Amino acid sequence: MKRITNRSARPAPPAAQPGAAEPVLTAADCGLLLLRLTVGLTMAGHGAQKVFGLFGGDGLTATGKAFASLGFRPGKLFAVIGGLSELLGGLGLALGLLTPLAAAALIGVMINAMATVTAAHGLWDADGGVEYNLCIAAAALAVAAVGPGRLAVDRFFPWGRGGWGAAAVALVLGGAGAALTLAL
Repeated sequence: MKRITNRSARPAPPAAQPGAAEPVLTAADCGLLLLRLTVGLTMAGHGAQKVFGLFGGDGLTATGKAFASLGFRPGKLFAVIGGLSELLGGLGLALGLLTPLAAAALIGVMINAMATVTAAHGLWDADGGVEYNLCIAAAALAVAAVGPGRLAVDRFFPWGRGGWGAAAVALVLGGAGAALTLAL
């Protein structure tokens, strides 16, 4: 039986020899960058729709009314919280900056979306279900667990390597934030 460890799923780059060139980029580095940019920038844009009305979004006033109709009072305050969580969490994930916290922000927003809007419609997005929200939350958690890769700001910090601790921070903070928001 294999032992579960806190090591990253990504192999460590070869140790640099004195005078040796920096290791070339790996497919894993580029794949993580692609995942982070796609999910992160999509979510940042989604948040900008809510907060600033960019990209065809309704803006803060209309989003606040929509949040109020879902039971979030005051609606505009919760629209700011949700929109900024998507915007800043998405930018953080895209940059690989404070990755566990960025993932937590996205996970929390997606849990709230599932609990208040999409869960009643089943799994598939075509029916208004949780498919999209589930994929965003899973991708954010996976990046926190694996680490953002070498093409990330976090590569200089201990949490930039991912692992069980980073994944736990993302999941616990995201879940706690969602629970607190739903309880208010």
